[in-house]
Amino acid sequence: MSTNIPLAERMRPKDLDAYVGQSHLLGEQKVLRNAIKSGNIPSMILWGPPGTGKTTLASLIANELKIPMVSLSAINSGVKDIREAIEKADKLKFFDNRSPILFIDEIHRFSKSQQDSLLGAVEKGTVKLIGATTENPSFEVIPALLSRCQVYTLEHFSVDELKAIVDRAIAKDILYSKRKITIKEYEALLSFSGGDARRLLNIFELIVNQYYVHEEIEITNQKVEQTISENRSLYDKTGEFHYDIISAFIKSVRGSDPNAALFYMARMIEGGEDPLFICRRMIILAAEDIGLANPNALLMSNSCFQAVHQIGMPEARIIMSECVIYLASSPKSNSAYVAIDKAIAAVRQNPNLSVPLHLRNAPTALMKKLDYGKDYKYAHDFGSNFVAQEFLPDELSGTSFYIPGKNQSEEKLSFYLKTLWKEKYNF
Repeated sequence: MSTNIPLAERMRPKDLDAYVGQSHLLGEQKVLRNAIKSGNIPSMILWGPPGTGKTTLASLIANELKIPMVSLSAINSGVKDIREAIEKADKLKFFDNRSPILFIDEIHRFSKSQQDSLLGAVEKGTVKLIGATTENPSFEVIPALLSRCQVYTLEHFSVDELKAIVDRAIAKDILYSKRKITIKEYEALLSFSGGDARRLLNIFELIVNQYYVHEEIEITNQKVEQTISENRSLYDKTGEFHYDIISAFIKSVRGSDPNAALFYMARMIEGGEDPLFICRRMIILAAEDIGLANPNALLMSNSCFQAVHQIGMPEARIIMSECVIYLASSPKSNSAYVAIDKAIAAVRQNPNLSVPLHLRNAPTALMKKLDYGKDYKYAHDFGSNFVAQEFLPDELSGTSFYIPGKNQSEEKLSFYLKTLWKEKYNF
């Protein structure tokens, strides 16, 4: 094996017994191991966090069954690539009629039309599909395709499993097994890995490669922290910078700076962030920070999410740019966000307040006899479709959870509510 190959690739398990983790799927008599041993696997979606062994598992299944595997990455593949991959897989079909594996990494990034193009091959058994995703397949995989696949959830590695992975590299790697390496402290190594085995091995390799071949190596928490601080990537979607940059993006939109918001969004896109993750953040921003100052912002951001899901990259970047400029340039209000938190706090402080009798449902004669619904005034029977009456429990009468923000849209709401409620809504 070439010594230029990264450690994480050199240490990729070659058989199921060398695979660490996922014992709930691959332990003795567990569902996926039994399927593999039977030689009759279903099409499947492997769902789990980054670095939990989805790609490795797909390769191991192909090796165990001794059938070919054709791989695609959803990041840079279109419908044409999918069709070509299916044709290639069909030509590789074995004489015993076992279907080859079509492995699609990050399948959640495929648009609906791209996922639709897989249906025929999966349904006919031309290929066994194995899709890998970090996103909930219930939301990101079309129902027709999902119904034809088993979903297997991969879990984060435990501390002991992560230690076993790095210890195995020291004992068995073609290069590092020949060197004297001692891990004095594991805490920082495991912490910076974030539970990602690939990232763990990358950090470990980065530290070891700082030493000459003949030097003894002692790995401590201090050494790991120093190495990480000196070798931070510009953007790492699984690391600390991920949180720094998404924080800067959110605060730039909230602060009405479209240029800064575009810059941080571009950093995320170039760093390989899932565009739909960015779009979800924009939907939250539209509700939390723009809110009733511009209700169209929520419609815009939700439409952006749907369009990006349908179109995919690279064209989706234009839709995202339009949306983030719109959000950053919109007036801002967090009044709805503040209001619901106030209401939730009131519910927690007063969990058992009774609904006023006149607001209660009265489907039976007994309930009517108990005055359920009595004296309720139907708003549409009155002028302007409004009549003053109490809707809150007596104990909360006069409480204002919603305070309109100081912006043109909510000032209209404030005027309307004051016109209806007079002094009761005197903000």
